[in-house]
Order: sequence, then C-alpha cells, then structure tokens
Amino acid sequence: MNAIAHNEFAPPPVGGFGRSLSFALFMHLLLLVAIAFSVQWKTEPNNLSASAELWSAVPLEAAPAANEPEPPTPPEPVKAVEQKPEPKPEVKPEPPPPPPAVPKVNAAAEREAADIALKKELEKKKLEEKKEAELEKKKKLEKDKLEKEKLEKEKAKEKEKEREKEKAKELEKKKKEEALKKAEAAAKAKEEAKKAAAEEKRTEALRNENLKRMQGMAGASGDEKAKGAALKSSGPSASYAGRIRARIKPNITFTEDVAGNPKAEVEVRTSPDGTILSRKLLSSSGNKAWDEAVLKAIDKTATLPRDEDGRVPPVLEISFRPKD
Repeated sequence: MNAIAHNEFAPPPVGGFGRSLSFALFMHLLLLVAIAFSVQWKTEPNNLSASAELWSAVPLEAAPAANEPEPPTPPEPVKAVEQKPEPKPEVKPEPPPPPPAVPKVNAAAEREAADIALKKELEKKKLEEKKEAELEKKKKLEKDKLEKEKLEKEKAKEKEKEREKEKAKELEKKKKEEALKKAEAAAKAKEEAKKAAAEEKRTEALRNENLKRMQGMAGASGDEKAKGAALKSSGPSASYAGRIRARIKPNITFTEDVAGNPKAEVEVRTSPDGTILSRKLLSSSGNKAWDEAVLKAIDKTATLPRDEDGRVPPVLEISFRPKD
C-alpha cells in the first residue's frame, strides 16, 4: 500500500538511459584504440652508446663529447574520436663522430715524462712513508707517556699506602705511650698515697709519744689513751667530736668513687656561741674533690653544737673519711 502511494506521487521516469550508456561505452572504446595507435613501440635494443678512456704520459685535453639526439616529443592527445592519427616516421639517432686522432708523441719526451712521473711517485711514496713513520713515532711517544703516567700513579698510591701505614704505626705507638704514662702516673700516685699514709702514721706515733712524755704529773685522771697534760680533762667531751661530724656530714656532697678510705683533717675556729669563724685544711686526703667537699660542708653548716658543759671549744681539729 505504501509503495503504491509513493509511486503515485513520484516524478515520471526519464527515458533514453540505455542509449546514453551505450554511447558512453562506444566513445571510451574509440579513445583506447586512438591511444594504442598513437604510441610507437620499440622492440630493437639500443646499442649505439660507447665510451673509452685514453691515457698517455703527457697530459692532453679531451675532445668535446658528441651531442646526443633529443628524444622525440610525445604526441598530443587526440581530441576528435572520428579522426585516426597518422603514425610518424621513426627518427634514427645520428651515429657518434669518430674519436679524435691521438697526437704522436716523441719517444724521448714520453720517457722523460715517465721518469718525471716515476720520480714524483717515488717522492710521494717517501713522503707518505715519512709521515707514517712520524705518526708511528708520535703514537709510541704518547703510549710511553701514558705508561709513565700510569707507573707514576701506581708509585704515588704505594707511597700513600706506606704513609698511611706509618701514620697507623705512629698512632699505635702514641696510644701505647699514653697508656704507659697513665699506668706510671697511677703507680706514682699510689706510691705517693702509701708514703703519705706512712708519714701520717709516723707523725701520729711521734705525737702520741710526745704527749706521753709530757704526762709526768702524778695523779692524772686521764686513761691510758688520754693525750692531755692536765690533772683533769677540761677540753671537749669524748662524744663531742662525733656530734660535730654528725652535724657536718649530711652537708657533704660527694659522688665519686675513691680507692681506699682517705682522711682529710680540718681545723675549725669558732666563737663562744658556736658560729664558725674560719676553717682550713691541715692534712689533705690525697683526693682534691673530697677535700673541697668537706670544706664546703663546713661552710654550709655555719654553726656547731655546744658541748655537755655548754661551751664550744674555740679551736677544733676534725677528721673526715668518705666511707665512715
């Protein structure tokens, strides 16, 4: 139904389509035939060209080359199909002109020219050999230079290694010397400490002996260990020194490790009310840090307690040990 409606409203078909197609095919066929006849086919090989080179001892100027024939121009395309183009006659190239005659050369001049050419060739060869020899010599010098530089670098490396070994040996030697010095210093300090302890013991013994000699009074109330010279003890009590140490020792600040238990003796001067007026080190312990710690603790204490009789001795000799 739709196809019928469409055909009813479509324009009427145009006639003559078959005749037009037949005429177009006929015209193309005529064009192909005209092109086929207008082209000239050549089947014979072209062997007319030739070349030759002439050499002579004396340089000669060559003759100008023969002019080659120009190639035929292609035919113009056929415009009218009804007319058939006439074939053009084949154009044959002209033969090349004969080569110029070689001029006659004198035999003596030819030999002289040959000798000159040979001499030049020999000189050229000698020059090339000389250049090659110079180049070879230059290469050898560069190679020797590189070898020398390489050898010098290796020697420098060896010297550097030797210097490093010497430095290591010197450093090791210095370390050993320092260790030996430290050991000697420690041994010397130990020996001095022993001597100081022995001297202290000797001084103490001498003091005790002098005190005993001074005790010539009968009826003295002191015991065998008493060191005074009076009939009765009028100085501080036996427990007073312990009370003073108990007052001062909490103020001592000392954290170092000490070999042994060295003693530091200090003289303290006080006022009647117990205020510390001055202090000085009578006998060093051999450890400066311990001595300083004891003196600073006395300064920090400032006031000493009274004895059993209510008095404070004006001069006191007190000893301190770090491990007591």
